[in-house]
Amino acid sequence: MTATIPDLPLLALSDDEQNLLMALRAELLADRFRLELRDCYYNGEQRVRDLGISIPPQLRGLHTVIGWPQIGVDALEQRLDIETWRYKDAPGESNELADIWEPNELVAESQLAHLDSLIYGRSYVAVGSGDCGSDDCPPLISVESPLDMTVFYDARARAVTAALRLYRLDGEDAAVLYLPNTSIHVVQSSTGWEVIDRDDHELGVVPVVRIANRQRTADRVGRSEITSAVMSITDAACRTLMGMEVAREFYGAPQRYILGASESAFQDAEGNPLSAWETYLGRVLALERDEDGEVPQVGQFAAYDPSVSTRIVDLYARIMATQLGLPPHYLGYTTDNPASADAIRSTEAQLVKRAERKQSLFNTPWAQVLRLALLIKTGDLPDRARRIETVWRNPATPTMASQTDAAVKLVQQQILPADSDVTLEMVGLTEGQRQRVHADRRRSTGRQALAEVGNAMAANRRENARPGVTVADDAAGTGG
Repeated sequence: MTATIPDLPLLALSDDEQNLLMALRAELLADRFRLELRDCYYNGEQRVRDLGISIPPQLRGLHTVIGWPQIGVDALEQRLDIETWRYKDAPGESNELADIWEPNELVAESQLAHLDSLIYGRSYVAVGSGDCGSDDCPPLISVESPLDMTVFYDARARAVTAALRLYRLDGEDAAVLYLPNTSIHVVQSSTGWEVIDRDDHELGVVPVVRIANRQRTADRVGRSEITSAVMSITDAACRTLMGMEVAREFYGAPQRYILGASESAFQDAEGNPLSAWETYLGRVLALERDEDGEVPQVGQFAAYDPSVSTRIVDLYARIMATQLGLPPHYLGYTTDNPASADAIRSTEAQLVKRAERKQSLFNTPWAQVLRLALLIKTGDLPDRARRIETVWRNPATPTMASQTDAAVKLVQQQILPADSDVTLEMVGLTEGQRQRVHADRRRSTGRQALAEVGNAMAANRRENARPGVTVADDAAGTGG
């Protein structure tokens, strides 16, 4: 009889796990080129295709860069600032949320997630147990790049069903397979994927959240802000700038012609021919008469006018501003008549609206991240965890000065009270700063009350020390 030894679950993947890992890995590798292409355009590292007509072989190594994709993405991302997270129905109990996002520096890390989502079309946030070695350790929240992570997503349930992250471990390919009840760490060996750890967390959900940008009903994965139109216009503008560089090399010095000059005008004293540059700068300007006594005719061709190319670049800037929803002056396009303040605000209206839509879109995944962290930390979700909200900075007033100006106007119109917590939040103060302001106000109110009590006691002492003289008489100076 032959005994069959089953595979140990710690050392090998099951057939379903193996198939799922390979499917996720194939999807990740298939999308990587498209993602890296967007990354190149954002960083200005794309290779502009040469049409092979106007660029000589000596200048084909010339590389021109125009950073419009980066300007467009950064202008939108800079208006997606998170200030805090809190419970809608119980803001006073939001300290347990602060105990999660503050140790993970989630306000700063969220900027990385938003930037990747705008560039690549999506980013990912993984939530796991903390590794500080104590029971009070907060969950670990990490932002992951879509170059290294992908998921399977159930659009009907609006939930991730499986996820995979690739990384390098001691020079070898490694991966983490996230499933609803377990996370499997594997490393690639000569015989396949070898399991090095299994974390049976039994959460019932995959601890990965996708932050997708520009979703559609048929495309929940997300789309990049660097669209095909943006890349095409960028290439066209780069080729125009490259043409300007080539024209500068050829036509930087005005071209001249000479009619009727003798051969000696192009030779040195020994009769050797001069170089073109020596001829241009030297004896061309001091020609001798010919045998018939005629002076050679010297003329100059019309100089190259770069304004033709600059007008084309301005045209591309206006088209790009339309594609990115930016005011044209963001891309360097200016006019002779400067725009007024109202006109500038009007041109920024589309950018502000796009930022507001992004905030509304990103609210749900960030709430899912904190709910996962609470589930890992406490093992259960309180009812208030269903109403977690993300507090965003107003995208129409992205600076502290503009926020303060807006808050002052609301207070002056008596729409908001000056001592309201909402007013302090609009100014841009953090939760900790608002609590300190409230504490300072309470201390100031207490000191004022103590001063009033002290003044009243002093007045009573003066009245008791001078019988028949009232406090009013004493204040009026009629007490004798």
